[in-house]
Amino acid sequence: MAKKIVMAKPEAAITEEQAEVEALFNSIGDGAITTDKFGRITRINPMAQRILGYDEAELVGEWFPKKIVALKADDTPANLIDRPITKAFLTGHSISDKMYYRRKNGQTVPVYVSVSPILIDDKPYGAIEVFRDITLEEEVDRMKSEFISLASHQLRTPLSAIKTYSHMLADGYMGDVTDAQKKSLRTIIGATNRMNELISTLLNITRIESGTIAVTPKNLHIDKVVEDVIKEISLMAAEKSITLSFSAKGTTSRAVKTDQLILKEVVTNLITNAIKYTPEGGTVKVSVKAQVSDVLIKVSDSGWGIPAHEQEQIFTKFFRAQNIVKRETTGTGLGLYLVKGLIDALGGEIWFKSSEDKGTSFYITLPRRQTTKTMGNK
Repeated sequence: MAKKIVMAKPEAAITEEQAEVEALFNSIGDGAITTDKFGRITRINPMAQRILGYDEAELVGEWFPKKIVALKADDTPANLIDRPITKAFLTGHSISDKMYYRRKNGQTVPVYVSVSPILIDDKPYGAIEVFRDITLEEEVDRMKSEFISLASHQLRTPLSAIKTYSHMLADGYMGDVTDAQKKSLRTIIGATNRMNELISTLLNITRIESGTIAVTPKNLHIDKVVEDVIKEISLMAAEKSITLSFSAKGTTSRAVKTDQLILKEVVTNLITNAIKYTPEGGTVKVSVKAQVSDVLIKVSDSGWGIPAHEQEQIFTKFFRAQNIVKRETTGTGLGLYLVKGLIDALGGEIWFKSSEDKGTSFYITLPRRQTTKTMGNK
């Protein structure tokens, strides 16, 4: 019986392939590091050496998490379990995140990291991490945020004057006005209110992104805060014949220690969004439920919903779903981006469920206890 003969690749061919792989790895424009299954560094390209300030000999063979020191935005060491390379090993999926690396000279550099596990038979054999220095991007964002903050503050003064004098004219303090003139003045007042809301949103986003939003926790009952918000915006619902209801659930206390102003901003944004994107005659339901270690806030509507293929973008800046753009021309796409940032600042979590043309439900959990802190990017 003839034996099956497996022809081996000539050694010269293998050497040539290895040389090509090595050349490709070294020519990557971003920093690149590979590790074995134990997390030991096996290869580092020239760009990674340049970003980190290490020579290849100083890193190869070293345990990655120990040698490549990762920091959080507040300059404290990142937990090993939270690092992208750890998550990639544990999940078997590619992980991307922003973090800070400490260079050999002690300086900190902001980087955007992407890690992919190297799997053989669904088992981790190693990982490859690609990262890039985003110092310039952070500086541009900082300058942009400072400009927005300055411009927003400067806009508030003339807007206040426009609103004040429009109210005086509409209320007859400066002489009688016709019904047509009064209608025009009400339009001006409405426009200035929307401008003020936009300015407040921009300022809050600037504070979040620059790390200057301060959280001042106080003991409060969430259901009372939500009830106050509903009273303030009930007229908005009535104008669209929308049924706005509220319920409090759970037998344990709904008391938490959190920032009341930030919480009110979050709840107001979610409920007004629900009203805005629900057609006339629809329903908006708000509930607060006490749980063991946190309190759950739920805002549900019977509105237009969010298309499934666009849902992963819902908390990104300036995003507006296409089905909404067709029906509602106003809106900046900043509301939910702001809400997500504020909830992160409160140490809570937010998620949602939605079906197009059936409605959306947003869920927020807030821990019962919280320490005073300032959130934001480094």
